[in-house]
This record gives sequence, structure tokens and C-alpha cells, in this order.
Amino acid sequence: MPELPDVEIYRRRLDSKALNQAIERVQVAAPALLEGISPRGLARALVRHRFALTQRHGKHLFVRIDRGDWLALHFGMDGDLAYYGPAGERPSYAGVVIDFGNGFHLAYVSSRKLGRITLARDPHDYVAKKHLGPDALALDRKTFVALARRGRGAVKTWLTNQRVIAGVGNIYSDEILFQARLHPKRELGTCNDADLGHLFDSMRKVLRSAIAARADARRMPHRFLLPARLAGGYCPNCGARLRTLRAAGRTTYFCAHCQH
Repeated sequence: MPELPDVEIYRRRLDSKALNQAIERVQVAAPALLEGISPRGLARALVRHRFALTQRHGKHLFVRIDRGDWLALHFGMDGDLAYYGPAGERPSYAGVVIDFGNGFHLAYVSSRKLGRITLARDPHDYVAKKHLGPDALALDRKTFVALARRGRGAVKTWLTNQRVIAGVGNIYSDEILFQARLHPKRELGTCNDADLGHLFDSMRKVLRSAIAARADARRMPHRFLLPARLAGGYCPNCGARLRTLRAAGRTTYFCAHCQH
């Protein structure tokens, strides 16, 4: 599932390619992606307008339409944005395609069609209605620790709860906990201030590193878990074979030797 780093990369791609271009047509091949708006309504909202700016909150991307509303995008399990030119081939599983006056296209691509596209009055209103917590990269240490002190349960479950902190999912939570040397099943209430401070620092380091690596595990730092996060993988810190368990309903990778 695209998490905060992936969506930040999508946002930057859209910023560099698709802003301030006249929208000529909207093609909806997968109406199931639309929430609270019809294909015709989406076309009415976009055609003859332009995208003015972007904003991200956690795993959600917001694109301001020059008339005032915002296009709100959530990418589900496998969503992506593709920008291609007149000679480019339309991507497989393009659920919604926006055609610009310069001959280029922006496609929302998803094979599983579990994402959502809708219109919002503004990002703050949307975030409030979805009951999302603060963006993971917008938090300061004091607020993070205060949130943790009010939390309960396993640390991974808490970290991936979008109503507490928006943006961290299954994959990056594994890396964050590995960097913080915390077991994913560790009870949040047993973590002291030093543990929570280290968890906060690890979260910021991992998310920023992933953005810099363009969310490509192969480009992550040498001592990161993600390049080895696969069946039969070995801990980049101690060399022990990685283990898996179920946490927050998902398969979790960790090092039993390094994480306590």
C-alpha cells in the first residue's frame, strides 16, 4: 500500500508535471474509484480548469482546482499516478485519465481499484471528516510523546493507526521499529520517554530517507531493514535471520535479536 513517502513522491511528480495546464477531458474507466461524485460530475468539476497547487496529509493527496475545490486522492493498496505524453502508451489499469491541452495525460492507475477519488471543500475539512491524525512528518517530538502516552496496545498497532498518526503503514512501520530497536509487539505502556524519543527520531529518519530514495528499497541506506525485508532475509545489523509475525493484521518483519 502506498504510504507517506510514496504519496509525497506522487505529489512532487504532479507538481513538476501537471500544474497550470488546461484540462480538456476526463475519462473514467473505473467508476468504482469515485466516492460521492459521478464520472460526469468529476468531468464538470475539472474540464476547462487547471490544477493550481498540491498538499499531502499522510497517505492522502490533495490537488487544488483553480475554481476553489480540491481533488482528494487516496491510493488504496496499489494506486499510482502516471504522467505521459502524446506518444506515450496509456498505462494498464488506468482507472481515471485526465487529458491536458498540451497533449499530455495524468492517469490514476490501480489494478485492484481500492483507492478513492473525490472532491473536498478543503484538506482540513476532509481530514476532519475522515478522523485522520496529524501527518507523521508534521509532528514535533512533544506532541508525538503525548500521543503515545495516551495510547495503548502494541507499538506497531498504535504506529499504524491512521486516526492517531497519518501516513505510516505496514512496510515503513517495520523499518521504523527496526531503527528504534523496538519489538513490534512491545506494549506501548512499557516504553519510557527515551524509547518514545528514539521512536520519534526513527520515524522522521525513515520517512525522510524513503522520500530521498524515491520509495525504492534498493536505494535505502545500507543498515536499513527494507532491502532485506523478504522471506529468508537477514538482519543488516547482526546478521540473524529475520522473523515474521502478524501485527495490526499484517505480516511484520523484525529481528528477534535486535528488537526488544
